[in-house]
Amino acid sequence: MTVLPALPILLPLATAVVSLLLWSHRRGIRCIALAGAVVQLVAAVWLMHAVMESAVLVVWAGDWPAPFGICLVADYLSAVLVLITAVIHAAVVVYAHRDIDARQVAAGFHPILQLLTAAVYGAFLTGDLFNLYVWFEVMVMASFGLLVMGKGGGRSPHTGAVKYVTINLIATVFFITAIGLIYGLTGTLNMADLHAKAAAVENTALVTAAAMLLMTAFGIKAALFPLFFWLPAAYHTLPVCVSAFFAGLLSKVGVYALIRMFTLVFTNDTGVTHTALLVIAVVTMVCGVLGAAVQMDVRRILSFHIISQVGYMVLGLALFTPLALTGAIVYLVHHIIVKANLFLVGGVINRSGGGFHLDSVGGLYQTHGLVSLGFFIPAFALAGFPPLSGFWAKLLVIRAGIEHQAYIPAVAAAGVGLLTVFSMVKIWSEAFWKPSPSPSSGKTPVSAWLLAPVLVLGFLTVMMGLLMEPVIRFAAVAAEQLLDPHAYILAVLGGAPCGY
Repeated sequence: MTVLPALPILLPLATAVVSLLLWSHRRGIRCIALAGAVVQLVAAVWLMHAVMESAVLVVWAGDWPAPFGICLVADYLSAVLVLITAVIHAAVVVYAHRDIDARQVAAGFHPILQLLTAAVYGAFLTGDLFNLYVWFEVMVMASFGLLVMGKGGGRSPHTGAVKYVTINLIATVFFITAIGLIYGLTGTLNMADLHAKAAAVENTALVTAAAMLLMTAFGIKAALFPLFFWLPAAYHTLPVCVSAFFAGLLSKVGVYALIRMFTLVFTNDTGVTHTALLVIAVVTMVCGVLGAAVQMDVRRILSFHIISQVGYMVLGLALFTPLALTGAIVYLVHHIIVKANLFLVGGVINRSGGGFHLDSVGGLYQTHGLVSLGFFIPAFALAGFPPLSGFWAKLLVIRAGIEHQAYIPAVAAAGVGLLTVFSMVKIWSEAFWKPSPSPSSGKTPVSAWLLAPVLVLGFLTVMMGLLMEPVIRFAAVAAEQLLDPHAYILAVLGGAPCGY
């Protein structure tokens, strides 16, 4: 028995505590944050290796017998998301070395970011629905602390923060109501235990109602239609490294929760639940990409594209076939890396070009070649250009739609991909190709602390595209675990519990 699934949660919490002990030593806090990011990345790689050896790892807190107590479960899907989270966290911590000023460090940036990272790990690893709710609430509290920290390009962050918290309070109401209903119907909140007990409930209408309540709560977290307005209102007011972390991970926690619950628990009335997800996914894709097309601020364009791209992932879940779920998982991993990187590049554009608005920047291709490369790779991966990762992710989802005879969603996905190209080309032509609107402005040097994370994430994007065959094989195994959760359930419920 191993405590390895608990390490990704314990390590950032320990880093946060050490940062608080070094409150008056700003340089020491930054060094601790960097060291913590490295250790977390090592632990995430270790966890991934262990999961690939054992398929599913489980740890129980307090020696409680299954299905009682707090349970942490690492399978292929959760392990790869923990690993990608560790990568993005490390990139953000490095970028923050130049992006976050002394005032924000003194305000508690690093301990709050560590707390948020622990909550994201916890959401990916928990095997209990109530503890998923707890981690969601920790995420909201930590996110709010970062939202009000300021320095988002001159705009006050408080309006976006209020919208963010308000909509998350609404999601909380739906979530806790669904939890109460599910517990009343089944007598358990352990996800593995719910697989059989939810299916055995005679009143299937109430189970479907609980599923729709959870769909609403998770849909708000994932920024699905029609409750996505909080995301573009909040993300463009944040410090760049914070917006990159939010953009890469927070909405994906909602997507992960949807995938977990609607493959493991709510599979007996797919005609209602998954059809609803299908419609929502298509409308989300279309609304997000149209919203992006009319924007001229780099961060707002990228924010609307978060909404659009989440639609592809939910479309893969809604189709509910092995190929579709494989595509959804590939898309999930690809998008976390690419979207976080694009927000980081947006910050570099602001520093080197003098603004986030496309009317105020230009000529970066001539003056900042590495910045141009750093944007080109994730932008055209997002747009779906081969051989980058986004092409294969989109292809898998569209092909799954055609094989499932869901022709309208498949056509919509292809059309949204073309409009994504339009947005990325707009940023490229305005910020990089056109002459600078300030001819007297010279070349502004870009710190290696800012450029290194961009180039490393770009390298990962290229390698993921070139090595797509093993990536797809891995995602196919993860999809198989989701569609046939016997190993997951056996690991959680079949053996004696282990303690710390």
